[in-house]
Amino acid sequence: MSRVDETDRKLLNIIQTDFPLSPRPFQELALKLNISEEEVLRRIRALKESGIIRRIGGSFDSRKLGFFSTLCAAKVPPERLERFNEVINSHPGVTHNYQRNHDYNVWFTFIGESEEKVEETLRGMAERAGIEEIVSLPARRTFKIKVKFEL
Repeated sequence: MSRVDETDRKLLNIIQTDFPLSPRPFQELALKLNISEEEVLRRIRALKESGIIRRIGGSFDSRKLGFFSTLCAAKVPPERLERFNEVINSHPGVTHNYQRNHDYNVWFTFIGESEEKVEETLRGMAERAGIEEIVSLPARRTFKIKVKFEL
């Protein structure tokens, strides 16, 4: 997708915070935008393929659902970076994996059943990735900022 037009902007504004929770959400979006359901789906696919949309999904408070969440950091030598990312990204509890210019050069969040299970899983991941350790940094306080990019 080379250009985002006015309809794309309206679609992106709606789906950030007002995604319809219904059996046919794309049909509801189509009605709001005065276009067809097929056109909504085509536009979302194009926005996804271009990288403008990374994912469409719910955002839940994992703690309120009984899960444990932590920020993790690792010192990963350049020659092990690809393997490390394969191991980390293969786990469904991992989000926000990113590289930093620092001794601890890879950071990610991890959500699991309990603190003990998360620590056990992180030790196994480090071993499979061939690094010494993955440091767990659980939040002491949570600050949640709602972000909406008005287009």
